[in-house]
Amino acid sequence: MAVLTNPGFDLTPAPEQKALASNYITDFNFLNQYLPDTYEKEFERYGNRTIAGFLRMVGAEMPSNSDLIKWAEQGRLHIKYDSCVTATADAADTATWTITLPAGTANSALRVGQTIMISSVAGAATLNNKAVITAVGAVAAGAFTIDVAYYEAGGQAAGMQASAACSIFVYGSEFAKGTNGMVGSLEAEDNFFENKPIILKDKYAVNGSDMAQIGWVEVTSENGATGYLWYLKSEHETRLRFDDYLETAMIEAVPAEVGSGALAALSSQATAGAAGNTAAGSEGVFYVVNARGNVFQGIPTTLAEFDTIIQRLDKQGSIEENVIFVNRDFSFAIDDMLAAQNSYGTGGTSYGLFDNDEEMALNLGFRGFRRGYDFYKSDWKYLNDPTMRGGLNGGKVDGLLVPAGSTTVYDQILGKNAKRPFLHVRYRASETEDRRYKTWITGSAGGARTSDLDAMEVNFLSERAVCTLGANNFFLFRD
Repeated sequence: MAVLTNPGFDLTPAPEQKALASNYITDFNFLNQYLPDTYEKEFERYGNRTIAGFLRMVGAEMPSNSDLIKWAEQGRLHIKYDSCVTATADAADTATWTITLPAGTANSALRVGQTIMISSVAGAATLNNKAVITAVGAVAAGAFTIDVAYYEAGGQAAGMQASAACSIFVYGSEFAKGTNGMVGSLEAEDNFFENKPIILKDKYAVNGSDMAQIGWVEVTSENGATGYLWYLKSEHETRLRFDDYLETAMIEAVPAEVGSGALAALSSQATAGAAGNTAAGSEGVFYVVNARGNVFQGIPTTLAEFDTIIQRLDKQGSIEENVIFVNRDFSFAIDDMLAAQNSYGTGGTSYGLFDNDEEMALNLGFRGFRRGYDFYKSDWKYLNDPTMRGGLNGGKVDGLLVPAGSTTVYDQILGKNAKRPFLHVRYRASETEDRRYKTWITGSAGGARTSDLDAMEVNFLSERAVCTLGANNFFLFRD
């Protein structure tokens, strides 16, 4: 009896380094001139595969020792109400206005003696009146009334009564001689926000027998280090992947809504000692900017569209310097928009400083521009990566405008005002436990002596949350 020639087997590379019949080379005939050349070094066909680095560029990391992070942001300094209406006939010297309080507001900020401007747009004309407040009513059902006396001899402007969308803002006050002072005082308006850290984990495992097998491959890591690794090769990639998740989780995290499956599943996993942890998820950068920041639909391709962005920034914090992190389409759109401002740049032959000549490589890109504010452009690999945001058809994000510098907030942990970057990460830490980036080895192989498991397990853990301060100064560019 003999081994049949057919069916045979193909020499097929295995996805894992295991000695299988399908990937074991048996041809050791060194007289064969057709033996293949082999490369022991990996070819880096995808270049640097990591997408992390965004938060390191624009933010900072600092410890926190609580399950909940809270901070207060300054409110508006001046007072303005929208959706104000009056039933008083036009041309009257005095009037009563009804003002609806914004959601979450319980008290009136208007007082007797303040001077106000009332404005309404009716048709093509803008109607204005200036008046002094003579009486303020009590708040009832989320609204209150004020009595005013107009400064204009003609009284209430024609058409003001019919308008259902008047605005009122305070510009000063006026009192007669010998009168008492202002009645009441105004408390500082603060907006309170909070976020909770989430726990991220990962693990790499290799059994002890495979660790004894010699099978080295020369690799180059994403940080530029080179060397010969085998079983630690996958551990290295697990670490790189975990590093990326530390950032992308801070960007993409969303809070679990009441009644959601995630809230039920994560709450059921909580141990007895962590039973109070009923909240799930966290508020990532995209979630916060989409909810409390500014959103531009699509990609601005003209100066006129950028002007609408600038006008919105004027109404917010007016931060002088801003960085726009963009995908490739947005980057090209900015280059083309700026190049079009040069009347001699037909076809894009004189981009940049407009001094390209025929013997030099054309620089067809811009790194920044100034129009009202300074805008700097930076490519964001995360938005281009086909395995991450760059591979989406729906819900595509084209860019994120981040204000540069820092802002002042009241830190409830410190109990005082503190300067913080607009974007920063808080990680759980104390004198005995630092959960910024924990890694430890368990098992009985590879030097570990913690259990009878014939393997080496490399564990990764972090607990963190991102704080997006002053979200009203951010812009999200999305479809």
